[in-house]
Amino acid sequence: MLNKKIKKMENKKDLIKMELEGVRMEYPSQKPIILLKEESGDIFLPIWVGAFEASAIALELVHFKTPRPMTHDLIINILENLNVKIVSIIVSDIIDDTFYAILNLINEVGEEIAIDLRPSDAIAIAVRCKCPIFASAYVIENAGLKISSIEEEVEKFRDFLDHINPEDFDIK
Repeated sequence: MLNKKIKKMENKKDLIKMELEGVRMEYPSQKPIILLKEESGDIFLPIWVGAFEASAIALELVHFKTPRPMTHDLIINILENLNVKIVSIIVSDIIDDTFYAILNLINEVGEEIAIDLRPSDAIAIAVRCKCPIFASAYVIENAGLKISSIEEEVEKFRDFLDHINPEDFDIK
């Protein structure tokens, strides 16, 4: 299945650099989401994840160190001890509302290795090793959302307040 995904990625060459905007709770469902944002744009990519996965990412974002390595720390330690470098992660595909990701590695002899994994695990690794995060153009086209900035929404609301009259509320 991994080889099939890698071949799909060759057809979707356009990769969009993303930034981790954070981990949020989606209301009213109270389900955690990872929110990625285009580095040079205004498209967001929300990825719903489990509570444990969200916690693993959130703990790293606030620089909280556990007494013992978490699974993602362990993965990074193993790769480093094998002289394998983490190059990047890609949110590579979306099939039936399920996201797929690839962990791009390079070993000490320069061989590139692509590992299939869940986006939540890929992002948890990326925030720990500070490697680039990408999404395929296909994923952005099919699951990305254009969200106005908070500042933009506040400005629209201020404009509304500046132009409203008491008569606008006249209820008869």
